[in-house]
Amino acid sequence: MNYRTIIITAVILLLFAITGTALVAFTYENTRDRIAANERETLLRKLHALIEPARHDNNLFEDTISVRNQALFGTADPVAIYRARMGSRPVALVLPTVAPDGYNGKIKLLVGINYEGTLAGVRVIAHKETPGLGDGIEIERSDWIYGFDDKSLDNPATSRWQVKKDGGHFDQLTGATITPRAVVGAVRESLIYYRELRDSLFGTPENQDNRQ
Repeated sequence: MNYRTIIITAVILLLFAITGTALVAFTYENTRDRIAANERETLLRKLHALIEPARHDNNLFEDTISVRNQALFGTADPVAIYRARMGSRPVALVLPTVAPDGYNGKIKLLVGINYEGTLAGVRVIAHKETPGLGDGIEIERSDWIYGFDDKSLDNPATSRWQVKKDGGHFDQLTGATITPRAVVGAVRESLIYYRELRDSLFGTPENQDNRQ
């Protein structure tokens, strides 16, 4: 291959690289807003699965508070807690909790808590648990997650916030104990966090650092 051929080949490859980069950038710019809108809509559906639209008249995305708690939320960064109100009256909120000790790693949850301290519901939003075993925590796989509905630190008593294998109240999944044990523990910690900080969580400041 002579020098001229090498230069032509290099120029062609460079043009392909430039064209490819331009196409990727163009696609990103033209889909970024759509992707963000889709993500927002997906999150809103999950929030409304825990706090029905009829229960509040505020915008959940506008009524948030930013808090830090690495142990509970799985990150040192601030996270948003979504608050529901009817008029000015607090109704419920949703915590983005993380169970750090799942069988295959972290289990990300949304925990809805009514103002009086009962659970509006719990949903799993991300996990790496074993298909056919630990994935029974998904609402699409089983009704196990509904077992948290209306529960509180008084129902059952805090000491019974464990799976039955550990002497607690909550069922484990067939063939899987570690996964439900992790979820039960994370939901319990969310309720404790809420009980200790309810008034500040429903307060007005835009940013608060709580129980770091």
